[in-house]
Parts: sequence; structure tokens; C-alpha cells
Amino acid sequence: MFSLAYPLDDSVVISGQMYTVNMSFDNIIRLIEMLGDNELNDEVKVEIGIEMLMGNVDFDIETKATILQKLFETVVAQKEVKAPLDIKGNPMPAQKEERVYSLVEDAEYIYASFMQDYQIDLFEQQGTLHWNKFKALLGGLRADTKFKEVLQIRQMELPTGKGTAKERKRIKEMQEAYELKGNAEF
Repeated sequence: MFSLAYPLDDSVVISGQMYTVNMSFDNIIRLIEMLGDNELNDEVKVEIGIEMLMGNVDFDIETKATILQKLFETVVAQKEVKAPLDIKGNPMPAQKEERVYSLVEDAEYIYASFMQDYQIDLFEQQGTLHWNKFKALLGGLRADTKFKEVLQIRQMELPTGKGTAKERKRIKEMQEAYELKGNAEF
């Protein structure tokens, strides 16, 4: 959890041993890219993912898979690990969220927006800017940045009613121009 009251903690304890996790934004983006690579099998993704986050650790593949999943859910995505429950206490099915942006496909817009809004060159910050700081800055970009403009276009609703055909066509064309191409990504 992102808190200004405490320093960012990049350590995890596994089986009584403390490990440091590489949480630089560029490392996490490479991890997300790698996990979305359909040419790699799951075992290779687990091995590479653990190496990227924790370095060379001596666990069996099942333990590494469990560690990677938990790290991704709790540290990278910061999602609640438990599924929401219904009134009877049964886990509810996960709702599919529509992707609005891609850290890979929108890289140019993100880069330009960080320069415009914060005067931060993300290439100069590789290896140093923490993932949680990156996410906070990304979410806090002004509405007049290119990245936020693209998000707004992707989320525009098509107008309905008489005389809106021209406006509908214009919005659809803009949405197609900024449409995400990839399938699976954070």
C-alpha cells in the first residue's frame, strides 16, 4: 500500500528469510511484458519473473510460482488477494475489467506526459524510480497531457439521438486510431 507515513518497503519474508524485491518501474514493466509473452511457457515465465524480482533464489518451481503470483498480486498490482464475498459468504466471480491503457502500447504517451507535467525523463529514471511512485505520478497526470487525452477518447460514449451521426463517426474514428491492439496486459 502506498503511504506517505512510511518508507517504501521492497522486502518480503519467505520461509523466515528476507528478500529484496526490485521494484523499479522499468523492471516491473519488463515483467508485465514478459508475463504477457505467449511464446514463453509458464515455467519459463516463473523462472524469469522470480529472477527479475528477487534474483537467483533456491526454491522449487511450484514454490517460485506461488511466490511470483503473490508478489504480483500484492506488491505489483496491489490487488486484494481475497475474492469478494456474496451475502452468503461465497466467493463472487471476478468481474472482467476493460483495459483502458497499456504500459507498453502507450509508452510514448506516458513518456511525453511525464515530461510535460513533471519534467521527468523516464529513461533517466530507469532503475531508480519506484513502481509505486511511478503509478502515483501516472494517475496524477493533468487532464491536458497526451496520455490523459488518449484515455478520455477511449472512454468516450457515443452520442445517441437525432443529428449525432457526424459526431458518432468522429468519435469512432478517434477511438479506432487510439485502440489498444494487445490482448493481455496489466
